[in-house]
Amino acid sequence: MAKSSMQKQKLLYLQKIMLEKTDENHGLTANEIKQALEAYGIRTERKSLYDDLKILETFGLDICRTRTTTVKYYVGSRDFEVPELKLLVDAIQSSKFITHKKSLSLIKKLEGLVSENEGKLLQRQVYVSNRVKNVNEKIYYNVDTLHNAIAVEKQVTFKYCNWEIDFGSEKKIVKVERKNGALYKVSPWALCWDDENYYLVAYDSDAQMIKHYRVDKMESIEIIGDERDGRKTFEKFDLAGYMKGVFSMFGGEQANVKLSVDNSLVGVIVDRFGSDVIIMKESETSFTVNVDVMLSPQFYAWVFGLGAKVRILSPQKAVDEFRQRIDML
Repeated sequence: MAKSSMQKQKLLYLQKIMLEKTDENHGLTANEIKQALEAYGIRTERKSLYDDLKILETFGLDICRTRTTTVKYYVGSRDFEVPELKLLVDAIQSSKFITHKKSLSLIKKLEGLVSENEGKLLQRQVYVSNRVKNVNEKIYYNVDTLHNAIAVEKQVTFKYCNWEIDFGSEKKIVKVERKNGALYKVSPWALCWDDENYYLVAYDSDAQMIKHYRVDKMESIEIIGDERDGRKTFEKFDLAGYMKGVFSMFGGEQANVKLSVDNSLVGVIVDRFGSDVIIMKESETSFTVNVDVMLSPQFYAWVFGLGAKVRILSPQKAVDEFRQRIDML
């Protein structure tokens, strides 16, 4: 590329260098900035460099200076501070509906909002937890499609799936389309995030009632031309009351618990512990699964609520504590 062409891009590359290489704790001297520009094939004089930095400052970039044995330049304030981005990173990591792959992609983009050195602080946040993550890579775009449908007030069609057991396959827990793959058609009214899952709240014209659907179980979502139904019904609808039901298992001793579960409850296990749990066939109607839980009143209440279709097999402490609670009833 001709020198004159690169000179026209000098301000753009200078801004790129300052944003990527500098922050409050990492400044660059004029010579270091010149060397960084030369790596892009751009040569500059010291006086010209000072003028360019002044132009960027006038444009709105917060160019700051520190003086010790020499003068160093760095970008001070930015649109987002590192503590703010750490909060966003943690929110992404803790969101079960965002897949692991998409989490890494979003966090990588957030790193671009700070310097390379500060970006390393965000990278370390990726490993702070081992939460169950959704495996449906399409959910990120499904949410966007549903938001668009709500905005333009149109109906949507989609296929809806369940988790089922297939001991003949390698994965064993598989997603199967309901109604043999027939399309659902509803009027979308709201998206809710409850118990770390995204739900679509919609009006079913055929049933003449409001229903909800887990977004990660929806496939092949399409916006169609039909106008939405159910406006009067939704205006009277208590959305907050409808979405109650947060699950909790806090406040106890952590343990690896082996459960015997009826095959019909595989979806319940997937919802709580993820689809990558290892299950073993116990009988024609049940399977066993090992999960890490807190031995708390919330856990035992959860097991009790599932009735005879779930039994605690080990450890013995969990079996005994559960029996004690049953005897107290």
